[in-house]
Amino acid sequence: MLKNKRSKRSKSARVRVILECTSCIQNGVKKVQAGISRYITQKNRHNTPNQLEFKKFCPYCYKHIIHRGDKGK
Repeated sequence: MLKNKRSKRSKSARVRVILECTSCIQNGVKKVQAGISRYITQKNRHNTPNQLEFKKFCPYCYKHIIHRGDKGK
């Protein structure tokens, strides 16, 4: 009999990453509050093993700030 090749699930190379505003974190805003700008994106863990860093707009700071993210859920 042929084995079903879909029975084994490989670990995906794509990971969800949450980017957070570096300026809001430095200003002492608690992470539990909604006062930190967050963006959700994906990265390939094999091609980009380091942290992601993008310049995005923060609606709380009213300017373009560096957003960093390493891991997500």
